[in-house]
Amino acid sequence: MTQPILLRVSNFKAYVWDVDDINILRSHHHICGILTGTLPHLSSQNIFLGLPLQLMPEEAVLLVENGIAVLVDDPSAHYAPSPSTLRLWKEARLNDARQQIALTEEKGSIEASNPDRAMSENAKRKRKEREERRARAKTNAAPSAPVEDSPSPHPTSENPSQAAIGEPLDSTVVMPSGSYTVNIPASSSKLEWYAPHSNVSLTIAREAGIWLHPSTLQERARCGVFRDLWEKGYYMGGGIKFGGEYLVYPGDPLRYHSHFVASVIEAPDAALRPMEIVAHGRLGTGTKKAHLLCEWNDETQVVSYLSVEWAGFG
Repeated sequence: MTQPILLRVSNFKAYVWDVDDINILRSHHHICGILTGTLPHLSSQNIFLGLPLQLMPEEAVLLVENGIAVLVDDPSAHYAPSPSTLRLWKEARLNDARQQIALTEEKGSIEASNPDRAMSENAKRKRKEREERRARAKTNAAPSAPVEDSPSPHPTSENPSQAAIGEPLDSTVVMPSGSYTVNIPASSSKLEWYAPHSNVSLTIAREAGIWLHPSTLQERARCGVFRDLWEKGYYMGGGIKFGGEYLVYPGDPLRYHSHFVASVIEAPDAALRPMEIVAHGRLGTGTKKAHLLCEWNDETQVVSYLSVEWAGFG
């Protein structure tokens, strides 16, 4: 039996931090979620997002009710480590950093001693072109007269890496660098002072005060509609930009466009103005989608659907 996925709850929001769990949710359980973290060294931070994956409340409720995931009160799962535990953790992290630095230096020394081994044919060609351009520029350059009272600094024993002006640097000399890229594992599950307590049901999580959804008729209606569409094989994403609760995809959102914009009607006797129907129809047609009105019956636990499309428009 596979272990349930841990949904780490903070401020009544469910997050997934494990990449493998995200792949399982998307490939096997039709759960999309929203990536909310930023990725380092990327300029477009509003486009390329990373961990964690934040789930809609409906997604979290569905996963817990089906036994696919459990809720974890993440803030209370971190305990204060003892001084000896913290000292061992720091020593292990420093040893790991030293090993990574040693491997990096070993790799750099191998490439420096045999640069052609680590270079592709294209890189070799570009390197040869750069060397030829430098040789031509050096040949065509006129010799400059020495400046007696130049304020520019000269190399000293305290700063041997600083070369005098006009003095060529030996390209075969590899200057020592004090900066390294060291990967530090950031998963809380590997810390000795992290002890999560799993809440296997929504009732237990509600009694523990970490999860409240669904607590109103509207929330129950959204969860019921989401579950019904999910059981029909659809993928759901947020639909607020298109005037609804969900965007309904026939398959993986990375491969398909959404076919419907779904709005949830919480009860059969809920009021729905004609202007709303017209607005939903025109907006859906303008975005090449049909608007799906999803009516929830809290007594029978049944969903009724009505699609609206603006005929003869566009």
